[in-house]
Amino acid sequence: MTTAKVRKAVFPAAGMGTRFLPATKAMPKEMLPVVDVPAIQYVVEEAVTAGLHDLLMVTGRNKRSLEDHFDRMPSLESQLREKGDNNKLASVQHATNLGDIHYIRQGDPRGLGHAVLRARGHVGDEPFAVLLGDDLIDAKDTLLADMIAVQERVGGSVIALMEVPHESISAYGCADVTEVPGENYVKVNTLVEKPSPEEAPSNLAVIGRYVLHPAVFDVLETTEPGRGNEIQLTDALLELAGMPADQGGGVTAVIFRGRRFDTGDKISYIKAVIQLASERADLGPELVQWLREYVPTAPTWENK
Repeated sequence: MTTAKVRKAVFPAAGMGTRFLPATKAMPKEMLPVVDVPAIQYVVEEAVTAGLHDLLMVTGRNKRSLEDHFDRMPSLESQLREKGDNNKLASVQHATNLGDIHYIRQGDPRGLGHAVLRARGHVGDEPFAVLLGDDLIDAKDTLLADMIAVQERVGGSVIALMEVPHESISAYGCADVTEVPGENYVKVNTLVEKPSPEEAPSNLAVIGRYVLHPAVFDVLETTEPGRGNEIQLTDALLELAGMPADQGGGVTAVIFRGRRFDTGDKISYIKAVIQLASERADLGPELVQWLREYVPTAPTWENK
């Protein structure tokens, strides 16, 4: 089955970031640095590496610094050039040259499904990718490119799944799937948003990468608010899974077994920073040595 090429990526970035208050009172959570690069830049780089250069940010209030980050700053570039600081100059210019970035406001904070729906005017009638900024995928992995290849071959929509401990499934959307012999994807039968471990159909969690058929827009238009009184993308995907293929229906999934860094909560964010910094040649040796000295003396909390 041949479908239109995937050319565009959408980045929902209108959330309030309340888990990281007070840091996110005046700073978008997407701009929190993971080592020395804002989290959102890792995700944009992933989309560009997968061949997507038409990029749409769905933002909200107090997100101006996000736009500024991907814009030119001639005065700073001039200062760095005059100082001969070519490495920092290159890193600053890299962020401004990633792709053709557009911005739209979400307006009412009505959930992920609503944020995706706001992209309709820009995306039009073609398949597109959605990348959530809380999930950082190791740059060596080809998850998004694999998903795009499946969508362009099979049609419908494609989601990313990852095995998680069964007791953790209530933090995720969860999928019931059927294997497709000889293929690198599975068929999605049903989706449940944040089920209890007892009710979960599997331990396959939906993570923040989607390649969606444009039929999702019509479905989202009529999707009633669900959990949290928000329009849930999971609910729209569940409806798409039961629709005929010639109407843009059908949902498949790529099961991801690579490295994912969750920056959606404080402890996972801190772990991501430490892991990525430890692997950098300019920081790793000193940081790892310090960790080896510090960890044996760190507080123990078992009895506190």
